[in-house]
Amino acid sequence: MQHDGGWRRKSSRHLYESRWFSVRQDEIRLPGGSDITYTVIEHPGYAMVVPLLDDGRVVMVRVFRHALQRTLLECPSGGLDGEEPETAARRELEEETGFRAERIAPLGVYYGSSGISNERCHLFVATGLHDLGETRHEATEQIVVEILPLADLRAAALRGEVQDGPSALALLLTSERTKRRPPP
Repeated sequence: MQHDGGWRRKSSRHLYESRWFSVRQDEIRLPGGSDITYTVIEHPGYAMVVPLLDDGRVVMVRVFRHALQRTLLECPSGGLDGEEPETAARRELEEETGFRAERIAPLGVYYGSSGISNERCHLFVATGLHDLGETRHEATEQIVVEILPLADLRAAALRGEVQDGPSALALLLTSERTKRRPPP
């Protein structure tokens, strides 16, 4: 089986580059002989963490998202910034919530928009949490920390009320894993 699907890239150029992502345009020859222009968003990826307290509650964040003009309930997350995914997850947990984790375990790596982007989301669950009592938000982060029961968050995700897709997935994975065995 061909890994490239039979698509042949004839040329490629970057239309836009920033610190966070770039936009690339490829001229493609499809297996049937047709030529198309395909645009791709290149992104270095990000880490997301489900901070699970010993009592089964989760440290969540409500974050204003300018692109949506809405505030969403999410798990703490952020760009890799050149770090290993686990390191980024630990950093984002501390910066956004003020909690530090003794243990962190991977939940998986997922693509959110594979039709237009190579962005990968590295999901983790963090346990053995300690409240440091201090957050470090960036100027663009309007964040409010909320602590909610995992069971309630699972139900909300299943009802479509956790509208951030990666957060809903991370919460459901954590809920499933904690049913089968205690968290790491």
